Amino acid sequence: MSSLQINRVLQIQDDPYALLSQEWLVTNGLGGYASGTISGAVTRRYHGFLTASLPAPLGRIVMLNHLSEQVIRSDGMRIDLTAEEYSGRRLHMPGSQYLKEFRLEMGLPIWRYDIDGVILEKRVLMPYGQNTAHITYELIEGDLLQLELRPSIHFRPQEATVEREFAKDYTLVVKDDLFEIHGGDPYPPLRLCICGEHAIFIMDRRKHSDIHFRVEEARGYPHTGHHWSPGAFALTMVKGKPSTLIASTESLEVIRSKLPQEAKEVEIRRRQVLLQSASPVLQNGMGAELVLAADQFIITPAGRPDESVSAKASGSDARTIIAGYHWFTDWGRDTMISLEGLTLATGRQQEAGYILRTFANHVRDGLIPNMFPEHDKTGVYHTADATLWFFHALHRYVSATQDRDTLRAILPKLIDIVEHHLRGTQFNIGIDPADGLLKQGAEGYQLTWMDAKVNGWVVTPRRGKAVELNALWYNAVRLLATWIRQEDGEHSTTWLQEIAEQAYDSFNTRFWYAKGGYLYDVVDGETGDDTACRPNQLLAISLDHEVLHKDKWQPVFETAKRELLTPYGLRSLSKDHPDYKLAYVGDLMARDAAYHQGTVWGWLIGIYIDSWLKVQPDAGPQAQQLLMGFDQHLNEAGIGTISEVFDAESPYTPGGCIAQAWSVGEVLRCLAKTASPPTLIQ
Repeated sequence: MSSLQINRVLQIQDDPYALLSQEWLVTNGLGGYASGTISGAVTRRYHGFLTASLPAPLGRIVMLNHLSEQVIRSDGMRIDLTAEEYSGRRLHMPGSQYLKEFRLEMGLPIWRYDIDGVILEKRVLMPYGQNTAHITYELIEGDLLQLELRPSIHFRPQEATVEREFAKDYTLVVKDDLFEIHGGDPYPPLRLCICGEHAIFIMDRRKHSDIHFRVEEARGYPHTGHHWSPGAFALTMVKGKPSTLIASTESLEVIRSKLPQEAKEVEIRRRQVLLQSASPVLQNGMGAELVLAADQFIITPAGRPDESVSAKASGSDARTIIAGYHWFTDWGRDTMISLEGLTLATGRQQEAGYILRTFANHVRDGLIPNMFPEHDKTGVYHTADATLWFFHALHRYVSATQDRDTLRAILPKLIDIVEHHLRGTQFNIGIDPADGLLKQGAEGYQLTWMDAKVNGWVVTPRRGKAVELNALWYNAVRLLATWIRQEDGEHSTTWLQEIAEQAYDSFNTRFWYAKGGYLYDVVDGETGDDTACRPNQLLAISLDHEVLHKDKWQPVFETAKRELLTPYGLRSLSKDHPDYKLAYVGDLMARDAAYHQGTVWGWLIGIYIDSWLKVQPDAGPQAQQLLMGFDQHLNEAGIGTISEVFDAESPYTPGGCIAQAWSVGEVLRCLAKTASPPTLIQ
């Protein structure tokens, strides 16, 4: 096997505050994760060394929130490596002066401390498929020393605010070398143990009630929380003999199924296989890092275990895509947009099939789910575009794999979807028979991808006939007609041809905004036709079946380039619009007001590049150069991954989720696409 090694080394800045804005993420293939700041201080409600993904109604539960770390040198001197912040913005970061390096090795975080010549390394790993975290310390250079680790906890749902009271008093149960912390129903116990030399546990219960979460404060949420600790583990560190704190909600048999060193070797081999399976152009540099980042989003839905049982009974398996970390679950739209980049470009075709079949099983009333709530097994369906993106994702999958069995199995549902849209379905989603265009809109709902809603206010309702919905509808109808001809030649597709032709003619008549030289964002809206210049119009060019007449491609593309393009994607609204917001900051109301009103979205770089290559087919090298702007971003926010959004203007500060599936997926897809002449998909 190849010994592929992909590393990213960060330069530690003199300013310790910079360490508070750079975050790391490790995931477990179930939706669970470990995450925090490089400094070690918790700044979000989501930070901790173990957030377990458990069956509904529990969902994701924060279990191990923080570790205090103290080194005791051979001369008895204590060195505090801990980082914590307390109310009143009292920041305690003595360890920052000793942190000399932070790096990702094969996507996994490693800290390197130099304590007057004593070199200590820490690494975090989650065994794949387990709600388990390994925090490993290794003495690299120097004399024997002791390390004291104090775990702190606050069992709560990951989205619960930090001031939430403890469910009940915690109890500690000791079974030989296993320590169980019980927080009462409904939570499972947190199991802790040490693998290493000469470890003892010191009972010393403490409660901290004034912990400051600075990002929660900046986002307008309660920001003073509390942790409880049962005591501390004292470890004698010996050079060349790592010691590992294991934290888990799994059974003792699972925890001990692999020793930490074996678990590390297994995980590194798994990641090497991921790299070897990817497109050759993605096996080094930024592409390889994003292949590993892509792995964080592809999960078995642990919250819905019955789904896995049902899938396996039919010879398949259940898979889905987490839309973003830390707070998103699996969303239909995000899954379908990111599927090609996350799975097909990375050589994970089998899992792509699992994902498509998983969502096909949830089609209701001609719609796939908008999203699956954290604590529920049932999806919610308020989306007008996710179902149409499903056709696009299936087309790319079948073109890449020639898996006609999956296509044939899903085909009846695709016909049903189109029929539901023709006669109308939930949320007033349906085709206007007068012009064949897709309309949508229901009071109180946000049905397109521009879906911000806060306190009952739908920021960008876009009710009417939205430009990208009609581009997606036309593409879907054309694809369905092709599939029926290929798989069921006895049945006529004349009805689909007529639907597509009517939609095409109406689109080109209704959506062209001659005065601006681009496309209306919505026609027949609540206030008429909307002239807002948004990126949505590019989908009329970028999809495989283009609904926009070719003579309009160039002006639409040039307008998007001039008004919307940034180094990190496209603005969601042009600067000259009165609703334009230049920064995505503040409380929930302020952020949602800016979410789709100028804020840059990384995933939109994909439809921009697709359109560019339609307009200028030989532009691949320039398009790939544009993607290189993301390389520097891998050093900020979520290290080694791509954020959800960026401010609309320089310096394009990242915001939202630190790791977003469609951002990573679309950059990966475009890296592969622009590395060689594009493949035309028929």
